Amino acid sequence: MAVTIHPSAIVDDGASIGDGSRVWHFAHICAGARIGERCSFGQNVFVGNDVLIGNNVKVQNNVSVYDAVILEDDVFCGPSMVFTNVYNPRSAVTRKEEYRRTVVRTGATLGANSTIVCGVTVGAYAFVAAGAVINRDVPEYALMAGVPARQIGWISRFGERLELPLSGNGEAVCPHTGETYVLAEGVCSIKAHP
Repeated sequence: MAVTIHPSAIVDDGASIGDGSRVWHFAHICAGARIGERCSFGQNVFVGNDVLIGNNVKVQNNVSVYDAVILEDDVFCGPSMVFTNVYNPRSAVTRKEEYRRTVVRTGATLGANSTIVCGVTVGAYAFVAAGAVINRDVPEYALMAGVPARQIGWISRFGERLELPLSGNGEAVCPHTGETYVLAEGVCSIKAHP
């Protein structure tokens, strides 16, 4: 499966892009970027040099994936969401050696216009609502909203809200897939079936 690159896009020599990926209008992929298979980069997307992107990642229009960002498989980056890589930027102070690594785990969604402050990990299948500002680590399956973001619930791999308390213990079923989720001591996971 070939890589599709729009004529207006710039892909620097040395960039690695996996089979079936698509790079759309006015996007720029830097030389050091490592991108998996079946990814999509919308209009006006920028991907830096020190970036690692897994398979089946969707990066919507107007997103810049700066150096020190890792996106694992199946991550969704909504339109105009923002990554940072320096915690305290100043125009007159060079801080490239102070980049803080940001990791977005498998299946997570980062909603439109959300901001991910550098140095955090967003857990697998977490869901960050549109416009939210993430300034600390996010647990797996957490539903986050607000400025700064706080956890308002739990969400399934399919993207359905789960009827679980924010802390403690509980059990819920994804209304779409029928998968059972268990909350134990504040940690959410899929129940293993024998």
